[in-house]
Amino acid sequence: MPFTERQYYVYIMTNKWNNVLYIGVTNNLERRVYEHKKYVSKGFTSKYHLHKLVYYETYGNIEEAILREKQLKGGSRQKKIDLIQEDNPDFKDLTEGWYE
Repeated sequence: MPFTERQYYVYIMTNKWNNVLYIGVTNNLERRVYEHKKYVSKGFTSKYHLHKLVYYETYGNIEEAILREKQLKGGSRQKKIDLIQEDNPDFKDLTEGWYE
Protein backbone atom coordinates (compact mmCIF):
# COMPACT_ATOMS: atom_id res chain seq x y z
CA MET A 1 0.00 0.00 0.00
CA PRO A 2 1.56 3.33 -1.00
CA PHE A 3 2.17 5.93 1.67
CA THR A 4 -0.13 8.90 1.39
CA GLU A 5 0.57 11.84 3.60
CA ARG A 6 -2.49 12.98 5.45
CA GLN A 7 -3.22 16.66 5.76
CA TYR A 8 -4.94 18.41 8.62
CA TYR A 9 -6.42 21.87 8.61
CA VAL A 10 -6.97 24.51 11.24
CA TYR A 11 -9.63 26.86 9.98
CA ILE A 12 -11.66 29.92 10.90
CA MET A 13 -15.31 30.38 9.95
CA THR A 14 -17.44 33.49 10.36
CA ASN A 15 -20.90 34.81 9.49
CA LYS A 16 -21.92 37.40 6.91
CA TRP A 17 -21.35 40.22 9.42
CA ASN A 18 -17.88 38.90 10.39
CA ASN A 19 -18.71 39.41 14.06
CA VAL A 20 -18.43 35.81 15.32
CA LEU A 21 -15.38 33.60 14.79
CA TYR A 22 -15.18 29.81 15.03
CA ILE A 23 -11.91 27.90 15.01
CA GLY A 24 -11.83 24.20 14.19
CA VAL A 25 -9.57 21.39 13.04
CA THR A 26 -10.31 18.71 10.44
CA ASN A 27 -8.66 16.25 8.06
CA ASN A 28 -11.10 17.10 5.25
CA LEU A 29 -11.57 20.83 4.89
CA GLU A 30 -13.96 20.72 1.94
CA ARG A 31 -16.31 18.25 3.66
CA ARG A 32 -16.19 20.05 7.00
CA VAL A 33 -16.90 23.47 5.52
CA TYR A 34 -19.80 21.96 3.54
CA GLU A 35 -21.20 20.60 6.82
CA HIS A 36 -20.96 24.07 8.37
CA LYS A 37 -22.60 25.70 5.35
CA LYS A 38 -25.49 23.20 5.37
CA TYR A 39 -25.82 23.28 9.18
CA VAL A 40 -25.51 19.50 9.35
CA SER A 41 -24.92 19.60 13.10
CA LYS A 42 -26.88 21.69 15.51
CA GLY A 43 -24.47 23.71 17.60
CA PHE A 44 -22.36 26.83 17.69
CA THR A 45 -21.86 27.21 13.94
CA SER A 46 -25.54 26.75 13.10
CA LYS A 47 -26.67 28.98 15.99
CA TYR A 48 -24.52 31.87 14.77
CA HIS A 49 -24.86 31.14 11.02
CA LEU A 50 -21.14 30.61 10.50
CA HIS A 51 -20.84 29.72 6.83
CA LYS A 52 -17.83 31.66 5.51
CA LEU A 53 -14.37 30.12 5.50
CA VAL A 54 -12.04 33.08 5.93
CA TYR A 55 -8.76 31.45 6.95
CA TYR A 56 -7.01 28.09 7.11
CA GLU A 57 -3.61 26.53 7.68
CA THR A 58 -2.38 23.09 6.60
CA TYR A 59 -0.43 20.64 8.78
CA GLY A 60 1.17 17.27 8.22
CA ASN A 61 0.17 15.75 11.54
CA ILE A 62 -2.79 16.00 13.84
CA GLU A 63 -0.80 16.87 16.96
CA GLU A 64 0.57 20.05 15.37
CA ALA A 65 -2.87 20.99 14.08
CA ILE A 66 -4.52 20.53 17.49
CA LEU A 67 -1.75 22.51 19.19
CA ARG A 68 -2.25 25.36 16.72
CA GLU A 69 -6.03 25.24 17.15
CA LYS A 70 -5.62 25.61 20.92
CA GLN A 71 -3.12 28.42 20.44
CA LEU A 72 -5.53 30.34 18.20
CA LYS A 73 -8.49 29.74 20.49
CA GLY A 74 -6.46 31.06 23.42
CA GLY A 75 -5.47 34.24 21.61
CA SER A 76 -7.30 37.52 21.62
CA ARG A 77 -10.02 38.31 19.13
CA GLN A 78 -7.81 41.04 17.67
CA LYS A 79 -4.97 38.58 17.03
CA LYS A 80 -7.41 36.35 15.14
CA ILE A 81 -8.67 39.27 13.07
CA ASP A 82 -5.11 40.38 12.32
CA LEU A 83 -4.22 36.84 11.21
CA ILE A 84 -7.20 36.66 8.86
CA GLN A 85 -6.54 40.12 7.45
CA GLU A 86 -2.93 39.27 6.54
CA ASP A 87 -4.14 37.05 3.69
CA ASN A 88 -7.83 37.92 3.43
CA PRO A 89 -8.33 41.61 4.30
CA ASP A 90 -11.92 41.67 3.00
CA PHE A 91 -13.01 38.51 4.83
CA LYS A 92 -14.03 36.91 1.54
CA ASP A 93 -15.36 33.35 1.59
CA LEU A 94 -12.40 31.23 0.47
CA THR A 95 -14.72 28.50 -0.77
CA GLU A 96 -16.17 30.44 -3.69
CA GLY A 97 -16.43 27.98 -6.58
CA TRP A 98 -15.88 24.85 -4.46
CA TYR A 99 -19.44 23.56 -4.65
CA GLU A 100 -20.55 24.55 -8.15
